[in-house]
Amino acid sequence: MMAFVTSMPRFARRALPGLAASKGEIFSRAQRGSARLLSALVLGILVGSCFAFPRAAMAQNEDNLNNIVSPPKIDENAPMLLQADEMVYDNDSNKVTAKGSVEIYYGNYTLLADRVVYDRSANTLSAEGNVRIKDPDGAVISSNQMTLTDDFRDGFIDALKVVTQDDTRIVANTAQRQAGNVTEFQQGWFTPCKPCKDNPDKAPTWRIRAKEITHNKEDATITFRDAAFDLFGVPIAYTPYLQTADPTVKRKTGFLMPVYTHSNDLGNTLTTPYYFALSDHYDFTFSPMFTTKQNVLLRGDWRHRLANGSYHVELAGVYDNGDPDSPANTDFRGSIKTAGRFALNPYWSWGWDILAESDDTFRRFYQLDSYLKTDRVSQVYLEGLHDRNYMSMRAYYTDGLIYYDDDESKSRVHPIIDYDYIVDQPILGGELSFNSNVMSLSRVDAEDSNRVIMEADWRREMIDGMGQVYTPFARLRGDAYGISDYPQGDESSLVRGNAVAGAEYKYPFVANTGSVTHIMEPVAQLIARPNSVGDQENVPNEDANSLVFDDTILFEIDKFSGYDRIETGTRANVGVRYTAQLFSGAYMRTVFGQSYQLAGDSPFAEGTGLYNDTSDYVAGAYIQANDYLGFSAQSRFAEDDLDIRRTDLGANADYGPISVSVNYADVPHDNDFYVEDREEVRTRGALAVTDNWALLGQLRYDLVDDLTLQDGIGLRYQDDCFTFALTYLRSNFEDRDIDPDKRIMAQFSFKYLGDYELKTDASTFDSEN
Repeated sequence: MMAFVTSMPRFARRALPGLAASKGEIFSRAQRGSARLLSALVLGILVGSCFAFPRAAMAQNEDNLNNIVSPPKIDENAPMLLQADEMVYDNDSNKVTAKGSVEIYYGNYTLLADRVVYDRSANTLSAEGNVRIKDPDGAVISSNQMTLTDDFRDGFIDALKVVTQDDTRIVANTAQRQAGNVTEFQQGWFTPCKPCKDNPDKAPTWRIRAKEITHNKEDATITFRDAAFDLFGVPIAYTPYLQTADPTVKRKTGFLMPVYTHSNDLGNTLTTPYYFALSDHYDFTFSPMFTTKQNVLLRGDWRHRLANGSYHVELAGVYDNGDPDSPANTDFRGSIKTAGRFALNPYWSWGWDILAESDDTFRRFYQLDSYLKTDRVSQVYLEGLHDRNYMSMRAYYTDGLIYYDDDESKSRVHPIIDYDYIVDQPILGGELSFNSNVMSLSRVDAEDSNRVIMEADWRREMIDGMGQVYTPFARLRGDAYGISDYPQGDESSLVRGNAVAGAEYKYPFVANTGSVTHIMEPVAQLIARPNSVGDQENVPNEDANSLVFDDTILFEIDKFSGYDRIETGTRANVGVRYTAQLFSGAYMRTVFGQSYQLAGDSPFAEGTGLYNDTSDYVAGAYIQANDYLGFSAQSRFAEDDLDIRRTDLGANADYGPISVSVNYADVPHDNDFYVEDREEVRTRGALAVTDNWALLGQLRYDLVDDLTLQDGIGLRYQDDCFTFALTYLRSNFEDRDIDPDKRIMAQFSFKYLGDYELKTDASTFDSEN
């Protein structure tokens, strides 16, 4: 026997021309053979063999994977780089052996092992001892022993473990690669769950164990035979056959997770969605829902993405068994819901959001929408934004906003056009802008309203040497209306105009005390306009009904929310702002003020807080204590006795294991819109019991009627590959064929496998029933 042994320094070596002839010949052969096997190994085995999950970031600690260093950037045609503690060249057996911390780099692939033997006669490569291979995408194969044969395309790996960048793993006793793109794992298991840091041998959250696992790279499928599904290490299901797309696949034709529900209205229901991956840019999902109390609801969802945008169309329909409280006039009930948005160029886009339905409770009755979703508005729009120009053109169809809307609520806006432009050069030292609005609205058996509005605004801010801020402003506006069938007015057309001139004065005082910066800012505003623009009752109020007088609109030139109502007369707005800014980033901001009608009649209705010449007081406080705690409060106080007229409170906390938000609203009635007082509280929160388990809760309570509108409690588990939530929800909403609802929901989400939802009516668990 004749063998040649050389000690390798701890750096990558190439064939060196200065070696003796015998050494050079042996080393060149070893290098050529190693290069050949590494090339075949890399390009034949790793690229398309034992795994196909090359996505996302890897965080893997087991098997010392962190010891795999990033290889140098090497061109695939460049020589292979090799380093080891010792090289043995055995010419008698025609083998080359690398020993001790072997590292081989080729084309950005890395192979690490304790020992590598290349048999040139058998054309095989054997790597032994802590074998790890890393590809350019970060996926890692680890094994105790690896043997590759023939042209290195097909191979056998003993005690195999495949780990991808997102920690998806296949662990098996043995694996055999066939036909270049199929790998068969024997006695293995698959999981996308990360291993436990404290106990790597602990069973993952979930895994699929199988007698045989077959990965077909070409079909991008993983097939399990004689498989068991383990949850937290406990077998909970068995199947003789299961096939799923491998993690590299984002879209594949097949059944999605079914959904089971139970309710008094529908009985037992089972939804079995089937997904059609028709193309890379469009797909279709067919989701029939089988019910025991109604007929089969058919539902389909088409999605299509194009180069300049996307759209979807959802169809749903059923031949209903009939309900005396149902608003449907026929046995068939259904809906078409579609939305899309497309870019015409970098500045212009257009789109639509349209809903057509047989009746207004169909989607809520069959649980396609939330019970509380009562608004039904469809629109088509065109938008453009460039430099200092903005234009919007929208056509609307409104079929109602609240559940007790009548037929007069049905209206069409065809269209409404807004155009805004800001002049790019200062005018008289200030900013000049133009706004315009065009609207055409019609109703069924009710008034029609058409208008054209043009408006110009000018504003200039000036600061003197003492820090006082003066802001003069002006506005000119002209309106033209065409009205028909309006019972409150006696004019079919009218023209009105308004001219506004005013000024705002602010004098901020700044002081520093330790780590706090204080800013006190008195603000006074005087606005002069004509005392009247005619009888505004002759104009239908289509867009100025939602007036909420609070600190956010105290210093608005016109406090109405829309164009159909205009402020008139001379008004003064006064108030003070205070801000405390801490170096830590925490802050507090408060606003307090009042508005005064100095001349002319107030155009505001009773109950708004602006009806009298002296308005109610408004105050606002906003506190951000730190990144975890925030608070806001807005109130309106009567100007004579400081009685609270309206209150809105909000708080949110997200600190440690607690996450909670609370909102409170107290809205007294007014003569025009709210016929009853409204007072309610809404809260939602979560308490993290451990890193993975949390308690959930929500409540919406009507304090006036002493009625729970909606509440729920729940339990949630969440980790990197599995989410489970068990929730009890109750709603006391009623609307014709929609009754109060109580249900228990169980939701499961498995990484790569999909979501599953189970809902059941909880009335049988309620002692009141």
